[in-house]
Amino acid sequence: MAYTTIDDPSAHFQVFTYTGNGSHPRNLTNDGNSDLKPDLIWTKNLTDDGTNHVLANSTMGFDAPNSPSAGGQLATDSSGGVNTPNATYGYVSAALTDGFTAAAGGTNGDTCNANAKEFVAWQWKANGGTTSSNTDGNITATVQANPSAGFSIVFYTGNGTQTGKTVGHGLGAVPKMIISKDRDGTSNVPTWRCYHEAIGNTKYLQMPQNDAASTFNDWDDTTPTSSVYSVGGAGGYTPTNTNNTEYIAYVFAEVQGFSRIGTYPGNNNANGPFVYCGFRPAWILIKKTSSAGDWRCWDFRRGVNGATNRIRLNATDNQDAGADHLEILSNGFKLRSTSSSSNSSGDFIFLAFAENPFVTSTGIPTTAR
Repeated sequence: MAYTTIDDPSAHFQVFTYTGNGSHPRNLTNDGNSDLKPDLIWTKNLTDDGTNHVLANSTMGFDAPNSPSAGGQLATDSSGGVNTPNATYGYVSAALTDGFTAAAGGTNGDTCNANAKEFVAWQWKANGGTTSSNTDGNITATVQANPSAGFSIVFYTGNGTQTGKTVGHGLGAVPKMIISKDRDGTSNVPTWRCYHEAIGNTKYLQMPQNDAASTFNDWDDTTPTSSVYSVGGAGGYTPTNTNNTEYIAYVFAEVQGFSRIGTYPGNNNANGPFVYCGFRPAWILIKKTSSAGDWRCWDFRRGVNGATNRIRLNATDNQDAGADHLEILSNGFKLRSTSSSSNSSGDFIFLAFAENPFVTSTGIPTTAR
């Protein structure tokens, strides 16, 4: 069996940085090896404090930021619905054959293309905007899946049942991470709720909060399978299955040589742990689970070795060199700080995607850096 089935990760995931020019609409073209028509587009102003993350996807639809019934963008720094951020602040209006379109805000501000501001866009491919009805679970879902890259977008309406309900994800592999949100911010628990294999099926993490992993049965105390994951709640609270509430979920399975979903112990030492990925990472998300810690993200486009400028996913501040240093290597990453949110004593989870695999599908090692 080949080491990896994905020799060019840019066909499925890309990091793109650009300088805003204030023109609208503005078409932005990716610069990866392959063309990428993205289905999840996540942008952030790197220059200014107080600017939302913007998450748009082709399942909900682009170019309709003020309509709860169609389209809309969400923000990981907010528990609000699709009207936060809305057209007032600028938005992603379309996916292109190799990139996306940034649109103007309605009255003030511009989240996606403010003049002379620096931006980053993280982009994932699902199924080119083509969805299908999935009945693998006992709640019918609208699913857009890219099984080859271990990524799917799941959309469903909750029915309020606390136990015994499942949703199909379309990956054909067991997900190791799920990031779920009600679209309208009106459920009984409107925060982003997150499953990760390392914390198990009885616990959750949430955004915009930075809490440690907490115990609750968001996932019905049941581990996902290769076809479905469980949703629910207890005591009148159904964070992933509130009645008549629409949910969007980003579901990730691990693909050797392309993505890695795991855990590591912090050592509170500037000579921190080495975390093996099996590829040179393009993008790394880290969250402390044993105690409070921000959701932190690095990518290979920003800073020395692509790793000195971190972004807080649960906050609206700009990118910050701070003390969260890590080193991107040809087969993983190494922590280089004693930051409480990336390498203090305790347990951490991570999600990472490749710039290039450590070994190609033909068995040829890539060049170390």
